[in-house]
This record gives sequence, C-alpha cells and structure tokens, in this order.
Amino acid sequence: MTEMVKKKGVTDTCETYCYNKEVVNRVQQKIDDVSGVELLFKALSDATRLKIAYALTLEKELCVCDVAHIIGASNATASHHLRLLRNMGLAKYRKEGKLVFYSLDDDHVHQLVNIALVHSQEDR
Repeated sequence: MTEMVKKKGVTDTCETYCYNKEVVNRVQQKIDDVSGVELLFKALSDATRLKIAYALTLEKELCVCDVAHIIGASNATASHHLRLLRNMGLAKYRKEGKLVFYSLDDDHVHQLVNIALVHSQEDR
C-alpha cells in the first residue's frame, strides 16, 4: 500500500496515472449496491430532521405536538419533516384518536443516528 504524505508544495494526488485493474473490476461489480443510500443521508442531512431522528432515539415514540415543541416549530412544520422521514422509510407512525405518534422505523436508523453522534464528538 502506498503511503500518502502531504508536503508543502506537493499535491495529494498521484503523479502518474495507473490503476489496479483487478481491484477496480471487483469494486465496480459491487458499486451499484449503494444505489438509493444517498437518499437516506439526504433525509438526515437536514439539521431539523436529524434533531427529530435523535429525539426519537431518546424517547422511542413522540407525538407530532411534542416534536414541534422540541424543535421549536409549528405542528405543520414538524409534520412536514416527519412525513418526509416516513416517506424515506426512516420513520413510521400510528394514530391514537386525534393524535399521531411517530417512531423510527427500525433499529438501523437508531444505530445510524447514534454512530454519527459519537463520531461527531470524537477528538480530532
């Protein structure tokens, strides 16, 4: 494996064009597996939706009204963000009378949010 060293006046790119055909072919055969994953990250890249997802990792289930108060927004705004999370397959809901409760769709979403939080808090 080649070690990349960044020195003053030296770029961090290859100085010659070459590639490992075997490695490139192996990765190219698998690269389409990531198709659609960008939508998950797009949904969580919004600060408000990420706060909602994090709140749902802490409380497991929240009413739309509670979410609105947590994020400091109207019920309509909270509903909009929750609907987007639901449409992206990250959240689910249930109705109880006139109330609507949201939770994260599965444990993978909990893990993604928690891993991202831990990563962001690491010393760099």
